[in-house]
Amino acid sequence: MSLDTLRDALPAYAKDISLNLGSLASETVLSDQQKWGAFVASAHAVGEPSVIRAIEAAADAAGLSPEAKTAAKSAAAIMGMNNVYYRSLHLLSNGEYKTLPARLRMNVLANPGVDKADFELWSTAVSAVNGCGMCLDAHEAELKKHGVPAQQIQAALRIAAVVNAASRIVAAETALAA
Repeated sequence: MSLDTLRDALPAYAKDISLNLGSLASETVLSDQQKWGAFVASAHAVGEPSVIRAIEAAADAAGLSPEAKTAAKSAAAIMGMNNVYYRSLHLLSNGEYKTLPARLRMNVLANPGVDKADFELWSTAVSAVNGCGMCLDAHEAELKKHGVPAQQIQAALRIAAVVNAASRIVAAETALAA
């Protein structure tokens, strides 16, 4: 499935999501690597198979390198763990847990295999999908240290939001068709 096929498969009630997928695929505020990495990371964060396939096909066609695709998937994987853990720390009223070491392996954060700012951007997108405010703040602060402007961060957040919506729509429509 291509991105156009995915867009065409969305029902009429989701026309805005289809239009947003198209405009975000043409987004120019991000480099192609940043943009397609955000798409891939967000798709993997949500986990809808047909959306993952469509977005990976579009990313491949756009020239996303295998290393960048792997790093985007790594961002989805590590944030899948970190977002739950750190969101839990934030939500617990007992502050003692924030003083304890996480004792979770996070080696990919130190060496993601791509530019650190790109990996942080993808981690921000995944943290938005997963709803971890603590992680969003941490990654946004890192992006600012790397000089990434607000417009690029917003673009990654927009990609995360639209990929999340498209994935949920596809999952709901698939459930209705079964």
